Amino acid sequence: MKGAYVFATDMAATFKLAAMILPQLEDGSHGASVVGMFFFDDNLFCLREGDPVGERLAKVAKDQNILLMICDQCAVRRNLAEGALEQCGKGDVKAKGTVAGVQAGCFPQLCEALAPNAPEFVITL
Repeated sequence: MKGAYVFATDMAATFKLAAMILPQLEDGSHGASVVGMFFFDDNLFCLREGDPVGERLAKVAKDQNILLMICDQCAVRRNLAEGALEQCGKGDVKAKGTVAGVQAGCFPQLCEALAPNAPEFVITL
C-alpha cells in the first residue's frame, strides 16, 4: 500500500512527522510505503539544510525513494527557493538552502513527480 503525506497545518512537520512518522520510517514499522511528502507554510522549515529532522528525513527519503517537495510559493516567501512569485506553479522555482533531494513546486509538479509511483492514498496533516 503506497501513500503520500501533505503537511498543511501548523506544526504538522514539527510534531506529527518528527515524533511519529519519521521514527517509524527509520525503523521500518510505518506499515505503508511512503512515496511522497509535500510541505506547506512553516512546515518547510524542518527541511532547512542542517535541521536535524530534515537531515534525518533526507536520508530516509533517499534510501526509500520518497519524494520531498515544498510548495514553491511558500518557499519563495520564506527564502527557501530561487525564483519569483510570478514563476510559481510553472516548475521554474528551485529549492535552495534545503536538505538534499528537496524539490520546489506546485500541484502540477507534484502530480507529475508522483505519476510514475502514484500513491493509493494521500493523508493531509
